[in-house]
Amino acid sequence: MSLIKLRTNDSSANPFDTLLNDFFEGEFLPGRRNRSFGSMPAANIKETEKSYQVELASPGMNKEDFKIEVDEDLLTIRSEKESEKEENSTRYTKREFNYTSFVRSFRLPEEVDSENISAKYDGGILLLEIPKRAVEEKKVRKIDIK
Repeated sequence: MSLIKLRTNDSSANPFDTLLNDFFEGEFLPGRRNRSFGSMPAANIKETEKSYQVELASPGMNKEDFKIEVDEDLLTIRSEKESEKEENSTRYTKREFNYTSFVRSFRLPEEVDSENISAKYDGGILLLEIPKRAVEEKKVRKIDIK
């Protein structure tokens, strides 16, 4: 007996689409899952008055598994953790929380101070603090007429 995911009765679901999705998600072709979609960690982006905060859900990682770079206005977060070999004979029919390697990029707004971005990893969440630059008030200058 094997465990198969349960589908809800969605009248708009096309049975052909369901079959193709199951095929390419790996239930019929194990190991052929599309890594760019299946392994992408979820992200939250918050804006405060002084900064942006990016949270990336990446359970089971270590801080050494991440590489974070800023190139002009592009923030790139990569993980290149090697997949661990399983000793037991566990056979998954669906495996979604397995982030081994990924790349996420975010375009930074002009007002950020990219020189002072900080990051920490705690409890399976990678948190980046991206400070905003102080906005200079434009001074009105009076011009004398000669």
